[in-house]
Amino acid sequence: MVDTLADALNTISVSETKGRDTALLRRPSKILMRILEIFQIEGYVEKYESLEDSAGVMINVKLSGKINKCKAIKPRFSVKSPDWDKWESRYLPAKGIGTIIISTSSGIMTHKDAKDRKIGGRLIAFVY
Repeated sequence: MVDTLADALNTISVSETKGRDTALLRRPSKILMRILEIFQIEGYVEKYESLEDSAGVMINVKLSGKINKCKAIKPRFSVKSPDWDKWESRYLPAKGIGTIIISTSSGIMTHKDAKDRKIGGRLIAFVY
């Protein structure tokens, strides 16, 4: 388990597939916390909270049941502003369905926000 982000998104995806209400994520990071914040804004998770015990810090994510698939994008491709349609068709099932999360010079945001601001960045993950 080298990629903590991919491991966390896989845990969320498996928990959704099995019909669970919550997912317990180990080894949280700032990137993961920002991605969960975006998931909450977009309606893919209801809430998340940080828990601390003898094993360390963990995040308990309350799932809303709306995630069909979420994965980390490897390698983290660099995307320029005019190329968003190409990457949407590659990772999302249809136009307007789902979200690609990217890292830009202005912070971590959705591809919709990056399109509006006309900036590019590096792909991190997708969810639909």
